[in-house]
Amino acid sequence: MSETVDLNEYEVGYDIPAKPGMDESDIQTPCLILDLDALERNVKKMGDLAKEMGVRHRAHGKMHKSVDVAKLQETMGASVGVCCQKVSEAETFVRGGIKDVMVSNQVRDPAKIDRLAKMPKLGARILVCVDDPENVADLSAAAMKHGTQLECLVEIDCGAGRCGVSSSQEVVNIAKLIDSAVGLKFAGIQAYQGAMQHMDLYSDRKDKIDIAIDMVENAMTALKSQGLECDIVGGGGTGSYYFEGTSGVYNELQCGSYAFMDADYGRILDKDGKRIDEGEWENSLFILTSVMSHSKTDLAIVDAGLKAQSVDSGLPTVFGRDDKVEYLKCSDEHGVVADPDSVLQVNDKLKLVPGHCDPTCNVHDWYVGVRGGKVESVWPVSARGRAY
Repeated sequence: MSETVDLNEYEVGYDIPAKPGMDESDIQTPCLILDLDALERNVKKMGDLAKEMGVRHRAHGKMHKSVDVAKLQETMGASVGVCCQKVSEAETFVRGGIKDVMVSNQVRDPAKIDRLAKMPKLGARILVCVDDPENVADLSAAAMKHGTQLECLVEIDCGAGRCGVSSSQEVVNIAKLIDSAVGLKFAGIQAYQGAMQHMDLYSDRKDKIDIAIDMVENAMTALKSQGLECDIVGGGGTGSYYFEGTSGVYNELQCGSYAFMDADYGRILDKDGKRIDEGEWENSLFILTSVMSHSKTDLAIVDAGLKAQSVDSGLPTVFGRDDKVEYLKCSDEHGVVADPDSVLQVNDKLKLVPGHCDPTCNVHDWYVGVRGGKVESVWPVSARGRAY
């Protein structure tokens, strides 16, 4: 399963945080650990849900940036491939053996377009999003230059307020240009409503996605009137997949965070008013951190600070404890943990659920997979830093 890496060449504590076979208690911190049992349950569950809804699942690789996790999602969760946001990220997955990769974003820089157009030579299906007619000619020229084919989706701005066109006529105009361009194939519609994924209330998320579904349905009707069919109508995230999946309009989901979960996503509520990390999905990703100082009786200092995580969506939460231990604040290299009852000791380890998994994963080189108290796998964060 693992991406080809010879761990024998690496030294624990310098190159890598652990090696397979080590006790969990000996893992060097701070680092990312994966509860493999929980991860596998999450991955299998999403695959089963997509099958029940009669849609495909294209796992979002920008969350984990890992070839190994993507392959797990294919084998255990029946994902059809990955989507990601950057050309270099896509190339990492293709070089790692993923055969169906979508850049769910616009690619406009000439050098990036050239790299994108070369990727099918590595044996993969490559898709990209378009929201500007001028982009079509550039993509076509690059595909002709390399003798390849790029599949293009027209992106609709269905509420996120970022990329994408706003009207059905714009969708049709760009789709017709793609359909007639040499080296390109019109593949469908990209319609991801990212702005509503973290709304707490289920009803609020539904109201937003209903608008998106109407926009997509209107665009599909307009396309069909021009003889254009959509192979992919893609979108859907961890906070909304059940809306798109049962809409009868979308046929491909693009969920990412469900596999790991984080503190911010975990707070949103399902249709019964229950947090989604209390039944719908499990926390499988943690920042493992150690107590490095306890000179203050009511505070413990841990080694996971700002450089070990992203706090854009809030501070991490301490996992699996029912006492008063709480992560309070952080600086570059230190985390301050409330310990009013002085239950922690130096070198004790804590599992932190990061506030936002995506950018947290991007500051680490490795995932340490743990099962039954032992290190089972050490996987590289393959596309870490691939932001171009």
